[in-house]
Amino acid sequence: MRFFRLLKIFIIASRYGLDVLTLEMAGAAQLARVLRILQFWRNLSEPRAVRLRRALENLGPIFVKFGQVLSTRRDLLPPDIAEELAKLQDRAPPFSPEMALQEIEKAYGQPASAVFGAFEPTAVASASIAQVHWANLPDGREVAVKILRPDIRGVIEHDLALMDAAALLLEKIWADGKRLKPREVVAEFAKYLRDELDLMREAANCSQLRRNFSDSALLIVPEVFWDWCTPTVMVMERMRGTPISHVDRLLEKGIDLEKLSVAGVEIFFTQVFRDGFFHADMHPGNILVHDDGRYIALDFGIVGTLTDSDKNYLAQNFLAFFQRDYKRVAEVHVESGWAPPETRIDEFESAIRAVCEPIFDRPLKRISFGKVLLRLFQTSRRFNVEIQPQLIMLQKTLLNIEGLGRQLDPELDLWKTAKPFLERWMNEQIGWRGLLRGVRREAPQWTRTLPQLPRLAQQALQEMAANEQTNQALRRDIEHLAATLRRQHRRQVLLAVLVILLFCYVSSVWIS
Repeated sequence: MRFFRLLKIFIIASRYGLDVLTLEMAGAAQLARVLRILQFWRNLSEPRAVRLRRALENLGPIFVKFGQVLSTRRDLLPPDIAEELAKLQDRAPPFSPEMALQEIEKAYGQPASAVFGAFEPTAVASASIAQVHWANLPDGREVAVKILRPDIRGVIEHDLALMDAAALLLEKIWADGKRLKPREVVAEFAKYLRDELDLMREAANCSQLRRNFSDSALLIVPEVFWDWCTPTVMVMERMRGTPISHVDRLLEKGIDLEKLSVAGVEIFFTQVFRDGFFHADMHPGNILVHDDGRYIALDFGIVGTLTDSDKNYLAQNFLAFFQRDYKRVAEVHVESGWAPPETRIDEFESAIRAVCEPIFDRPLKRISFGKVLLRLFQTSRRFNVEIQPQLIMLQKTLLNIEGLGRQLDPELDLWKTAKPFLERWMNEQIGWRGLLRGVRREAPQWTRTLPQLPRLAQQALQEMAANEQTNQALRRDIEHLAATLRRQHRRQVLLAVLVILLFCYVSSVWIS
């Protein structure tokens, strides 16, 4: 199975000239030209980025998904390839209605007609991992039923193994390979992809995001119906809204696009900095707009999480960036361990300023995050900054936000929109609000500890007294040992003097 899959990959790669592309990126341009001449029958007139995108599309949905993730790694790819890979869409033909009904029966042990009040066997949406059907619960509630593709796990594991082998080869032949960690990129992709294979995990992600935004005036998240969820089938509330890409329809419904774009930025920063838990697949196909102007989130297979240290690092960077404090940006990189400790702060600051200063005071339509990220990664390479794989999904989401912002309101000033939110978050973390929240968080622990304080204090005093007695006994032993040593030393000195005198006496008698 793996041999035939590998053979197919080689055939498609050869058809689109990916061998030539690999040699060019590895710095073997002359060898690439020779290969191009020897295989003159291949039509390689299309730009290299287009050929790579088409090859990934022919290789199948898993490679398409990987290409999407790879497009966020502007440090790994030249700009033309990164821009082209960003056009990849996660589409796949639906599996048949008969197979869908079989999967339902396999999941529940009974046919769909016994599980649901009504079930539509024809899929309404289809992607690489699963597809969606409309249905009704026995009580009449409308739901969306997501069904995992049959036998998808084996296909994914085969493809991931091949990707890991390719990443290992890339590390060997590319000078920047070890620093840019292509195998870690594949591992990170594999983690998210395997998570998507368990629809109970996706249901939990959906439930968590819904709880985070309960009673929100900005975002609606569907309800999960846990009694109907299994690892291969997820059942959630059916959502109705206008796709966010249909701008004309949004305008017809009276939606304020400027307000909608600002809300999108706030939703993003709320997820990242308040919750450390964010929807990491926010492309237009996964977002609807309710008639009241709120966002509706769909498809929760890919989420990102951030630790407190990640959030603190990002917030300090963003805030220093918005304040144009490039020295602080450089310092945070060194303090976090991203840049080597011997990095010259003044040189790093100057390089960051050259990248960032030109983009301020411009509307979003005149700013390309892709170009900014590319220049930042070029700067990072110069200063040996290590790219952190755990933030790849965050970068991907930020680029999605850029695309949505451009589509809804090209005049959106992302910096002015985000800065107040970040300042408020930082104040809540390190200001008096942060102190109060910390007190509230620790209060339950204190209520358990306070009644024990007298007993703990008594134990501490007893231990101190016992330690003092032990110390006194130890001091006495040491003093006794020292006195003994002194006495022995005096005896040894006296004996040595007597021996010397005796030797002198014997010598004088012998000489006389």
